Amino acid sequence: RVSSTLEKSTGKKHLTDSNPETCWTSREGPGQYIHLTFEKPAIPQRITIIFQGGFVGTKCRIEVSESSDRPEWQTWTYIHPEDANRRQTFDLITHKDGFPGEGIQSMKLVFEESSDFYGRITIYELKIDGLLL
Repeated sequence: RVSSTLEKSTGKKHLTDSNPETCWTSREGPGQYIHLTFEKPAIPQRITIIFQGGFVGTKCRIEVSESSDRPEWQTWTYIHPEDANRRQTFDLITHKDGFPGEGIQSMKLVFEESSDFYGRITIYELKIDGLLL
C-alpha cells in the first residue's frame, strides 16, 4: 500500500517489478509512505532503494508492527538517503532497539522530508532483505 500515486503509469506495482524503466511517484505533500506486509513474521536486515534524483525522501522514518491486520506502529529507526539517482543500501541489523523480538508482519517507510519542493517521491526500485521466521 502507498500513500498516493501521481498517475496510473507510476503506480505502486512498479516498486518491485524489477524493471529499471518503471517507477512509483507519489503526489505532492508531506508524509508520503510505503506500507509493506510480510506473509510470515520477518526480521528486515537491509533496505535497497533507487530514487530519482530531485525526488528523494531525504529523511525516512521506518515504523514496524507485529501485526498486519491491525498494525500498531512503533518507530524503529531512521534512514537518510542522499539526493542521488543511484542504488542506496541501508543496513538495519544494527538497529535492535525498539524492534519486536518475534519479528514483524508490517513495515512502513514514512518520508518526512523530500528533496522535491512539493514533497513528491519517485522510486525505481525497492528491495527488503532479511529473514522470514
